[in-house]
Amino acid sequence: MSTGPAAVLAEGLTKRFGAFTAVDRLDLEIAKGEVAGFIGPNGSGKSTTIRMLCGLLRPSAGRALVAGFDVARESELVRAHIGYMSQKFSLYGDLTVVENLRFFAGLYRVGRHEIGERSRFALSMAGLLGREDELVSTLAGGWKQRLALGCAILHRPPVLFLDEPTSGVEPAARRRFWDLIHRLASEGVAILVSTHYMDEAEYCNRIALIDAGRIVAIGPPGQLKETEIGGTLYEFDCREFAAALKVLRLAPGVIDAAIFGDKLHVLLEKGADAADLMPYLVQRGIAAGPPRPIAASLEDVFVRLVSKRREKESRA
Repeated sequence: MSTGPAAVLAEGLTKRFGAFTAVDRLDLEIAKGEVAGFIGPNGSGKSTTIRMLCGLLRPSAGRALVAGFDVARESELVRAHIGYMSQKFSLYGDLTVVENLRFFAGLYRVGRHEIGERSRFALSMAGLLGREDELVSTLAGGWKQRLALGCAILHRPPVLFLDEPTSGVEPAARRRFWDLIHRLASEGVAILVSTHYMDEAEYCNRIALIDAGRIVAIGPPGQLKETEIGGTLYEFDCREFAAALKVLRLAPGVIDAAIFGDKLHVLLEKGADAADLMPYLVQRGIAAGPPRPIAASLEDVFVRLVSKRREKESRA
């Protein structure tokens, strides 16, 4: 990862739509060769931020530089120096693989003498050599996704924005796609990937957790799990989720509790004994399996940080 000038720099970046603030004073820096993750639920401001960084939306306040160009004043130069892949598949199904590559090469103004070489690179990266004449509409989702990435980098951009690129793609294809992302980063490309899949954050060098347009934490995934959880995490088996959740949140020593799939995750103050919660639940008529200590996931970290932020706002 480069330690030189940032490939992406945002300071106080804000976007308002009337009275609604979609992105609120966001600060972000991405180095050359870094894979940065933008993690948060749908509607948290990820796509709006990326559209501003791509020069597609003008910020309401703040500033951002991408590949050295100002997104508000030099949006055309920004777009010439980035690759962008949206969550909605943007290739043309009634064209063949190679026809799509030639079309996007033309959009990106790739020189005629370079189109062949760049197309072969994209085909090799996507694993589509020998399938150049197949209609894109006949390809499986994972192949389409890799072809879309190949089209986005035909002009060798120094910065790449991927907005929910693996949404709806099966897990094995998602993992192969991330292998391609890291290959590009190793060549110096700065990459920002937005996703609502928390497990994908583990593939990033750093992640920014975003909620309601604000970054609630930023750092390497392992560091966030170590420093932001603020207690000891336990898992309970319990069928009476709603009742148990209400009771546990009021129990002595409990910082927070949340439902995760078919389990309850309970965060305890350091030094508190999770075994004390069993009689506490029994006394209130709630049956639960014994607590098991577990390592915090990024989803646990995100839930905790959002909960803390909303508690703070409710007291303000």
